[in-house]
Amino acid sequence: MQWKQFFTPVTSIDWQEAQEMIDKNPDVKLLDVRQPKEYEAEHVPGSTLIPMGELDERLDEIDPAKPTLIYCASGGRSRVVAQMLAGKGYGNLYNVSGGIHAWSKEIAIGSQDVGMYLFDDVADVESAIVTGYGLEEGLRDFYLKMVGKTENEEAKKLFSMLADIELAHQKQLLVIYKDVTGKEATMEAFAAKVIEPAMEGGLSTDEYIERFYPDLDKVTGILDLAMSIEAQALDLYFRAAEKASDEKVKSALKQIEKEERTHIARLAEYMDQVA
Repeated sequence: MQWKQFFTPVTSIDWQEAQEMIDKNPDVKLLDVRQPKEYEAEHVPGSTLIPMGELDERLDEIDPAKPTLIYCASGGRSRVVAQMLAGKGYGNLYNVSGGIHAWSKEIAIGSQDVGMYLFDDVADVESAIVTGYGLEEGLRDFYLKMVGKTENEEAKKLFSMLADIELAHQKQLLVIYKDVTGKEATMEAFAAKVIEPAMEGGLSTDEYIERFYPDLDKVTGILDLAMSIEAQALDLYFRAAEKASDEKVKSALKQIEKEERTHIARLAEYMDQVA
């Protein structure tokens, strides 16, 4: 490594600026340069893990034509990585100051493989979207079951509302299917192809509750859980899209990922209203 790489100037931005870039440009890459165990404990949804020590061997995974936001725990390692990449001729680099310690929104958990088994048999657009349909159905079923498990009337109404939102998500998958394939599909046709509904994001209900400790008798607790599940789902669709070799499958998964970002933003707005 050349010493000049440590003195190459790089641009640092905060998370608000980073989020604005992501919202405006879906091609922005979010790069996590921490260690695998740090990533498993918590990471920003939709980020790619390339530990700092593996960077030289994985440069081909970084597209110099796309803006790259780099973060670590607090901003030290990410600044060095940004300087290293800039010294090698990469542009469009941004060090996210404060690292994940300064991230105040939803997080994803688990390794890069968590939940990926759900996409093992996905070979075409239809099977990819049917898998997503089953994940939405699993979450909708969870919300409907919770209606009968709480005595709090406000909580009952919220769970019912969230179940309706998942139904709307399922209908949106039909729109994405038509957009990618040019073909029409029905909810009945997709439902018949779902082998077994699973929870969005690849974790079980118990794993979500154990990890996030929500108070399911309070509106804010329920919304917090819903946002956490959507963040996990966003992260899973991102990783599945990154591994997809078929361009139509990749496109469909990226569109579903974008929908999850929109869902999180809407839930966050609702949280601001009731908190």
